Amino acid sequence: MISKSFTDLFIRKPVIALVVNIIILVVGVVAFFKLNTRQYPRSDSAVVNVSTVYFGASADTVRGYITTQLERVISSADGIDYIESTSNAGMSTIKVYLRLNYDTNAALAQISSKVDQVRNELPPESEAPSISVETSDSQFASMYLSFYSDSLDQNQITDYLSRLVQPRLSSVKGVQRADILGGRVFAMRVWMKPDELAARGLSPSDVRQALQSNNALAAVGSTKGSMLSVSLIANTDLKSVDEFKRMVVAERNGIIIRLSDIADVELGAENYDSDVRFGGQAATFMGIWVLPTESTLEVVKRVRAVMPEIESALPAGLKAKIAYDGTKYIDDALSEILTTLLETLLIVMVVIYLFLGSLRSVLIPIVAMPLSLVGAMILMVAFGFTINLLTLLAIVLAVGIVVDDAIVVVENIERHIREGKTQIDAAILGARELVGPVISMTITLAAVYTPIAFQGGLTGALFREFAMTLAGAVAVSGFVALTLSPMMSAYLLKDRAHEERGLQRPHQS
Repeated sequence: MISKSFTDLFIRKPVIALVVNIIILVVGVVAFFKLNTRQYPRSDSAVVNVSTVYFGASADTVRGYITTQLERVISSADGIDYIESTSNAGMSTIKVYLRLNYDTNAALAQISSKVDQVRNELPPESEAPSISVETSDSQFASMYLSFYSDSLDQNQITDYLSRLVQPRLSSVKGVQRADILGGRVFAMRVWMKPDELAARGLSPSDVRQALQSNNALAAVGSTKGSMLSVSLIANTDLKSVDEFKRMVVAERNGIIIRLSDIADVELGAENYDSDVRFGGQAATFMGIWVLPTESTLEVVKRVRAVMPEIESALPAGLKAKIAYDGTKYIDDALSEILTTLLETLLIVMVVIYLFLGSLRSVLIPIVAMPLSLVGAMILMVAFGFTINLLTLLAIVLAVGIVVDDAIVVVENIERHIREGKTQIDAAILGARELVGPVISMTITLAAVYTPIAFQGGLTGALFREFAMTLAGAVAVSGFVALTLSPMMSAYLLKDRAHEERGLQRPHQS
């Protein structure tokens, strides 16, 4: 029979059994180092954000002329779960929540096409809608850095971070983006005086038009001669507060009206809508987002490695500190699970020894245990899984399951040895008898957990890796029990009934 020759081959040719299982061990170890580490399994849930700016418009106007128009066409796209929209003064925001595991690129292409269809129907003064995708992995940063100072204001801190720190952190391998949070970008603030405007017959739109006309970037070009080439530069933009104050807004009855006559001008920030504090002190945060394909732990370690270099180059008075590190919880959770795994292995070893009563017998399932767990790593890489809380939970649960096949094989072979058969004959006969039961037991155990992987929704996305990892470890344990365990039993177990220890039942005389 094929089943008989299959087990006989590994017993009579122990080198083949060793080579096959060493390959499982080596490939499993390599697979382990290729696995990314995350807190939870990856779930492809995404949100498409459609933002449209309409300066000066009220919330009702934005809702009626922009939000409603865009919602009408976006709702006809495929893959949408539901839509949320917010209409504020000067801003329309539409959040399109996609169905779980729907193709993000396909949804983005359809939504972009729908928005383009109604672009000409939107108010001409509004800006073009901005479309971006936010996945579940990019909703929250993995790390937040705080920059604060007693001598520098937030405008200066933001300017330094955007020019020097942000490019440096963005270049770290595995960093998706490094965003400045709560920053205040330099901007010239023009606070208009309504009374002065009315007295001179001007409106805010007149001031805006004057600013656009008198403060613009101009690319003049260059001129060439027979021996000389000169780049032409035109000073068409304003660079300081005094230049803005002296800017001519209009002329009334021969009187020149300058910007300082109708407004207060100061160098400030683009907006003051947010205020970030760290330890009660005003600060500017920088969030670090990790690529979905990279290990969060490794990327954060790389960011921590470049932080001393960044801190040493900070200007006087500016300090940096790690405000939040999301990997600390992952580290603690993984450490606890690994500790539980080691304790489980130790308990299983003690229980096996108590009931088998022989160190030689205990050695066989002890070897099968880690080999089955390491072999499961190969399947994890093949299916694109990661090391996370649920897959490690599956490994812990698998410890008590993967030893069953090896224990059954050892017990059966040891029974034949006690009946007087030689080690090789006992191993061949015992393995032949258990081919069918081991295969059926392996399939049964795998079939118990596999259906969890086919559940839909968020539950299926979370527990798919758990179920498949557990089923994979059971499958590898069945293979090890039919290849390595019989071979080890043939060469490790004694050929006569040896002294019994532990909790074994004495033979009846």
